[in-house]
Amino acid sequence: MSLQVRGVNELRRMFLKYFEDNGHLRMKSFSLVPHNDNSLLLINSGMAPLKPYFTGQEIPPCRRVTTCQKCIRTGDIENVGKTARHGTFFEMLGNFSFGDYFKHEAIPYAWNFLTETVGLDADRLYPSVYVDDQESFDIWVNEMHIAPERIFKFGKEDNFWEHGEGPCGPCTEIYYDRGEKYGCGKPGCTVGCECDRYVEVWNVVFSQFDNDGHGHYSDLAQKNIDTGMGLERLAMVVQDEESIYTVDTNRALLEDVCRLADIKYHDDKDKDISLRIVTDHTKSCTFMISDGIMPSNEGRGYVLRRLLRRAVRHGRKLGITHNFMTDMAKNVIANNKDGYPELAEKEAMILKVLAEEEEKFNKTIDAGMEILTEMTERAKSEGKNELDSTDAFKLYDTYGFPFDLTEEILEEKGMTVDRAGFDACMKEQKEKARKARKHSNYMGADATVYDEIDPHITSEFTGYDKLTDTGKILVLTTEDEITEALTDGQKGTVITDKTPFYATMGGQLGDSGMIINDGGAFRVEETIHLKGGRLGHVGQMVSGMLKTGDTVELNADAKQRLNTARNHSATHLLQKALRTVLGSHVEQAGSYVDKDRLRFDFTHFQAMTPEEIAEVEKLVNEKIAEDLPVETKIMTLDEAKKSGAMALFGEKYGDTVRVVKMGDFSTELCGGTHVGHTGVIQAIKILGESGIAAGVRRIEALTADGLMKYYRHEEDELHSAAKLMKTSPAELSDKLQVVLDEVKKLRSENEKLKAQAANASVGDALSGAEEVNGVKVLALKADASDANALRNLGDTLKEKLGEAVVVLAAVCDGKVSLIATATDGAVKKGAMAGNIIRECAPLVGGKGGGRPNMAQAGGTDAAGIEAALEKARELAKTQLAG
Repeated sequence: MSLQVRGVNELRRMFLKYFEDNGHLRMKSFSLVPHNDNSLLLINSGMAPLKPYFTGQEIPPCRRVTTCQKCIRTGDIENVGKTARHGTFFEMLGNFSFGDYFKHEAIPYAWNFLTETVGLDADRLYPSVYVDDQESFDIWVNEMHIAPERIFKFGKEDNFWEHGEGPCGPCTEIYYDRGEKYGCGKPGCTVGCECDRYVEVWNVVFSQFDNDGHGHYSDLAQKNIDTGMGLERLAMVVQDEESIYTVDTNRALLEDVCRLADIKYHDDKDKDISLRIVTDHTKSCTFMISDGIMPSNEGRGYVLRRLLRRAVRHGRKLGITHNFMTDMAKNVIANNKDGYPELAEKEAMILKVLAEEEEKFNKTIDAGMEILTEMTERAKSEGKNELDSTDAFKLYDTYGFPFDLTEEILEEKGMTVDRAGFDACMKEQKEKARKARKHSNYMGADATVYDEIDPHITSEFTGYDKLTDTGKILVLTTEDEITEALTDGQKGTVITDKTPFYATMGGQLGDSGMIINDGGAFRVEETIHLKGGRLGHVGQMVSGMLKTGDTVELNADAKQRLNTARNHSATHLLQKALRTVLGSHVEQAGSYVDKDRLRFDFTHFQAMTPEEIAEVEKLVNEKIAEDLPVETKIMTLDEAKKSGAMALFGEKYGDTVRVVKMGDFSTELCGGTHVGHTGVIQAIKILGESGIAAGVRRIEALTADGLMKYYRHEEDELHSAAKLMKTSPAELSDKLQVVLDEVKKLRSENEKLKAQAANASVGDALSGAEEVNGVKVLALKADASDANALRNLGDTLKEKLGEAVVVLAAVCDGKVSLIATATDGAVKKGAMAGNIIRECAPLVGGKGGGRPNMAQAGGTDAAGIEAALEKARELAKTQLAG
């Protein structure tokens, strides 16, 4: 039976339908941007986006799944183009089982699809198994009836999949014999040869073991199947093409490049390299942009920029002088939209991004190439074969020439470049930029990415009476540049034509929430005011992609808005209550409200008394209980002032203002959000009052949910304390008083015992005193709990000795205490306690001094106590003898 030639799109449909017919759920390709997976920049295999199902982090929608996953791999980008085997973009066909079927089903599925559905000649197919996987070998022999000599056994390096610790297992692969014309001609050429004759078309991983990371394997409770088959490689076999570059969809691209360059494939080896690079990279760029990846200098954005600029340079090498990427992208879209309809849906964005990036690079490439040529010629004239790192950095920093491009061009010239030196230059530049980050724009403010936004763009706030609205995305930014799209995991800002999100202003913290459509979800962490009447939703993409021009649903967090409104309305009641209790001199000096608390600053010239605080709190709670209606009106500033509305001192207002009125109690100018009636606030509790500046006081308070949370915490603390005291909360005060009385009594007894112990420790020490010139000299180590006890002991010894010089040392809490004390009579005869301590203290690792009759020191070296006491004894005797 002759093999029917089938195109890439048809093979994709056949594979997915085959597994659908065998009970698998067909899932569309996941985005190239990994979701919640920081281990990858880009999806590089069919299994990668399904990892949560394999690890058990998520429950799969079906235990049998089939996909055709778009993938990007750039690990061997330097080989792309040089050989016809390597490419950055590919599609991976896969069938997966999450604890459902295993080897007895997976092997027949693979064989039957290739032989019966696709029609490959069974005599040209050769399975391979892991050398120790006898079960798979037996299935191939006994169930699939493959002759044992046609089955190849390979070791761990080829047929066992593992990635450190975790699930792993053996593989079985199916190779196809493409015929002698693709072989190396060597006598031993067979499966496993490095030539292009025997091509692996199917690989099934039997995930059945768990590796503990130390080479010990145990059986997994749930055994899984992970199948991978490259679609382009299958098409290469079916279409009997020499490489993945000449299968139907890629050939159309390759021929397009040949047409643009007016050359033929295989006429020139060097030009063939450039043809393959342009073909592959254009396809990768088109798919990456369709998934919202934008050119940048970091992460996956840099991968895109590098691929795009590499394609443009090789286009130039082929003689294509005009911009060509958009024409090529149209070809990619036309030939691949069958399997990836998002390409057609995102065509306008794809073409715009490619056109802008190609134009931007074309402005730098000529100047960069000219400078690089001068640099290489200079280096060669100096006998160097390596470009200096400072030159490479100058190309990057001044001319926007990517280092990778410099490296590649130098390789073509047989030269190298100092990579480590370049990295050091980059690090130094980033450090300088970090230190100088607070540069200003022409208005004197810190320059930001928002300065680049079209000044005609504005936003309308619609959230006074609703929390959900539909808007159109006008601008998207990353943290440092305006972009056409944001993708999974990226941080940035979304600006829409209208929004229900309140932006931080007037002391009220802005809303958080979600911005969503069918393509993606963005978590808003903060909403901010930008110049020109724009409102920015700052946050992070949590899934999918959003792009400029998208219609989105904006949902502000209802719970956050309600609690923030409660706290804001409470500040209005609080200001009026303060004016009522303290006087009309009270003016608002600032405020802050969020979902958890409120803070109100006001003019007042002394601390509030507890009675005043209680009166203010009582008045506010009365107005909350009265459930006053909260009304808002728009009026002129003059009308507002005539209505008695309170304005914030020093604030500038427009011709029309928003007035918030709470019954007949409070009327203020305010642009914030509020409750509909005061009863919604529930209650207020003032936590504290303090001074923050001359003539300015601050009140901090809680309402509603924040207040209940506070009371719960206080209650928990009360119960914990009662539990420690082995009593009930109601009897805790009485129990504490009993304990305090006991503690006081025990302390008194303890002091007496310490004094007794210190006196007892002296023992017969008095008899050891020496008399010099009618004065007793005593130096000894004592037991004392602290320096105070040691001083008391010294006084006791003086009383017992009469005229005396007493030097004592003790170790208290691990540190040495040293004191010297002398009676008045001893001082008259020459005793100097201060001098004694000053000279002895260094021997215990300390220093000290004092008066002639009393001195002390502290030290750290207890081992020096005896030496210090001996020296003190000799010094005292010397002083008295003189």
